[in-house]
Amino acid sequence: MLTPEEAMERSKAWISAWNDHDLERILAHYAEEIEFISPFAVRLAGVPDGTVRGKAALREYFRKALEAYPELHFHLHFVCASVQSFTVVYESVHGLQAVEVFELNEAGEVCRVLAHYGTRELEKA
Repeated sequence: MLTPEEAMERSKAWISAWNDHDLERILAHYAEEIEFISPFAVRLAGVPDGTVRGKAALREYFRKALEAYPELHFHLHFVCASVQSFTVVYESVHGLQAVEVFELNEAGEVCRVLAHYGTRELEKA
């Protein structure tokens, strides 16, 4: 079972890797058989269903993301832990509010991610 402290530690390391634009440290969080689902993948990776499969494809997708957003800097808001997953809520590029659900495999590696994006304006509706 993933503890709240472990979820926070993983989240901070993940945010730090992105903020340092360190592709290898970012990829270290993911399993070889990763399934990464994000609306950004449609545009940046050219996959119509938004699903990036496998670590090699994820490497290319993240490389493109780092190139497309050289000013990228994430701001962590909070983290939620569950049994075999955790959720990171943060501010992404261009002020987008982001929520990513990280599912873990039996080895404790991230094997599936569901990424969601919105704006603070939605909170006022």
